[in-house]
Amino acid sequence: MSVSGKTKRAVSIIALILIFVMLLGSVAGALTGCGASNSKKDDVSIRIAGLKGPTTIGLVNFFEDAASESSSVNYSFEMYTAGSDIMAAMAAGQADIGLVPSNVACVMNNKVEGGVSVIDINTLGVLSCVSADDSVDDISDLAGRTVYLTGQGATPEYTLRYLLEQAGITDCNLEFKSEPTEIVSIFGENADAVAILPQPFATAALAQNENLRISFTLDDEWAKVNTDCKIVTGVTVVTNSFLKEHKGAVDAFIEAHRQSAEKALSDVDTTAALVVEQGIIAKEPLAKKAIPSCNIVCITGDEIRSTLEGYLQVLYDQDPKSVGGKLPGDDFYYTGG
Repeated sequence: MSVSGKTKRAVSIIALILIFVMLLGSVAGALTGCGASNSKKDDVSIRIAGLKGPTTIGLVNFFEDAASESSSVNYSFEMYTAGSDIMAAMAAGQADIGLVPSNVACVMNNKVEGGVSVIDINTLGVLSCVSADDSVDDISDLAGRTVYLTGQGATPEYTLRYLLEQAGITDCNLEFKSEPTEIVSIFGENADAVAILPQPFATAALAQNENLRISFTLDDEWAKVNTDCKIVTGVTVVTNSFLKEHKGAVDAFIEAHRQSAEKALSDVDTTAALVVEQGIIAKEPLAKKAIPSCNIVCITGDEIRSTLEGYLQVLYDQDPKSVGGKLPGDDFYYTGG
């Protein structure tokens, strides 16, 4: 009887020890689980809409890096041929970040529910006058001519109209095409055609037709009449609703965009291959030649406003509708922090 009692007591003690060990394990597991949960970032999906052309060239290295690295942020990208299409996508809640003409960003601020903020400037002046006519040397030589261009209702149109106005030209006929490639084909049919083309399409036109030349750049003509600001072709915007919820992800995107833009200029060969892969330019030799002329930048912080505000004022003074009827307020310019 006594032996049996000792055995029972021993079994009870062993059982208690086992229960205690199991409890310790459960507590440790719970603590470990809490630590893992706190250290892991919530997954964020960013839908990016880019414009086919120079405004997106500075971003192609970012997409390559994002695809090859593990990240808590999931990126998707879609290319558009018109800024108005990107505006429609963001207004419909189908995109969070867009690379658009600078004046379209102002219009979007009124059209997108909750508004948008400019998080960086991605492209400065990229427009050139292309022609085979040696008599075309500056803006005054466009008088009485038909000029082909893209960007109706966006920066190319308003920039050219401003320069024509400053030169006192009232008889220049502007004929708009939907894509620069349409304009390039016109030179094969009309040797005397004159066009305003953005890079990289101006370089493409010269590569296809040895008789063509760049008659002048709109940057050069702008500098003759306005030394207070520069032409700002493209900006990157984010919906304010997305910015409010995912500020950290937006800040990370801005830094990644900056690094990508810098690489576009420092590693032209790699960037050229990616530009072709994205369908922005057809062939790598052409891309390598065009990229250095695309005026790719990534201007952020306080410099956004100091660079962009003067240009928007010029557009507003020319036609308030060009910026959506009114100039944006302070909250339009995202400085980070």
